[in-house]
Amino acid sequence: MVLVRVFINGYGNIGRRLASALSVDKEIQFIGVAKYTADEKVKEALDNHYNVFVPKAMISAFKDGGYSVTGTVEEAVKQSDFVIDAAKEGGGYDNKKGLYEPMKKPAIFQGGEDRHGERAVADMIHNSRVSYSKAAGRSYVIQGSCNVSGIGRIMQPLIEKFGSRIKRYDVELLRRWADLEDTKAVKDSIEWERNPHHQDDVKDFIPNANLYVDAFKVPSRMMHLHQMFIRFSDRAPTKDEILECFRSEFGVAIISSAKGTGDIRKKALELGFAHGDTNMVHIHEDILKVQDDMVKIAYSDDQTGMVIPENHLLLQSMVFKRSREEALKRTDGLFQVNKKRKMLEDEFK
Repeated sequence: MVLVRVFINGYGNIGRRLASALSVDKEIQFIGVAKYTADEKVKEALDNHYNVFVPKAMISAFKDGGYSVTGTVEEAVKQSDFVIDAAKEGGGYDNKKGLYEPMKKPAIFQGGEDRHGERAVADMIHNSRVSYSKAAGRSYVIQGSCNVSGIGRIMQPLIEKFGSRIKRYDVELLRRWADLEDTKAVKDSIEWERNPHHQDDVKDFIPNANLYVDAFKVPSRMMHLHQMFIRFSDRAPTKDEILECFRSEFGVAIISSAKGTGDIRKKALELGFAHGDTNMVHIHEDILKVQDDMVKIAYSDDQTGMVIPENHLLLQSMVFKRSREEALKRTDGLFQVNKKRKMLEDEFK
């Protein structure tokens, strides 16, 4: 079997999670990770036996810090067949123009990169539930953000079940302020985004949806919470009919007894999930409401962890051109999403 040589350009919250998974994927020859600052995360990467590559101009700084690096970022890209870009938001464009395009290397970019305008990195946003097959054979694709991925996982099953009966979707995003690993302080303030990108991003793969999104940042590190209001053209389906759409959906758990997002995150850590990630959304059955022509679904979204299996699915579409069914089997084998789902549903009956 010929292995695909993959390099992860970045080692932040997304890069380190991807490295955990791809370094044990038997179909991948894992080249290593890029680091751009000589900090304690370099030691973590080296302790995990990853090859670390750094900008050429910074090799001396890393060596002076006592870190043994394998080579330069440019050398790693050259060695690779495929790159997963995990740069800080906005850095993907510079990497594409400076590295990937000149070396003719295909790449996945993360949700913080531009889809339109002068700094656009790709012409499509991937959501494994909606646009998986459209990524096959493309050179550059953006993996949707955690919130955008979660919205797609909820909307598409409803569209397939109820179709034109749905008139409108309104989503209120309550976003966590920072990740668990972040050192920045959680600000004692609720803040809003004037022009959240999520609405346009979702319409990239569900173009005909009548969708409106507001986003608020709340003082928490424990996941996002979405409130989705679905308005129907006639009387809304029953609660059971809504839940039936999701009972066999990959990466969607249905739980009832959690009191908040912190309960789920703490349980994931207690159960030993890698990085404390569930890699899914969790529909809160106890607060799902149906009234007249309206359904309100509240679901928590596993912030950074959500997009890690999504990246793996996208890699399988772009490189291996597999069917979605086969890709889901392979991704589940690596991330154990279905096993995690059952464990959470048993814990929060």
